[in-house]
Amino acid sequence: MAVMTRPREGAWIGGVCAGLAARFGVSANLVRLLFVLSCLLPGPQVLIYIALWVIMPRR
Repeated sequence: MAVMTRPREGAWIGGVCAGLAARFGVSANLVRLLFVLSCLLPGPQVLIYIALWVIMPRR
């Protein structure tokens, strides 16, 4: 199983969305858009982003 990593290039804030996009083979902009839209709903999206930022190693 491939390890999710945060890229050094193409990262906007923490690189989490770019890392998730690379892992699942989709556009980073699509993942970013889905994240922003999900923030309109109640839930722990920002906390999950921060946790992934801390947990995912840099590439």
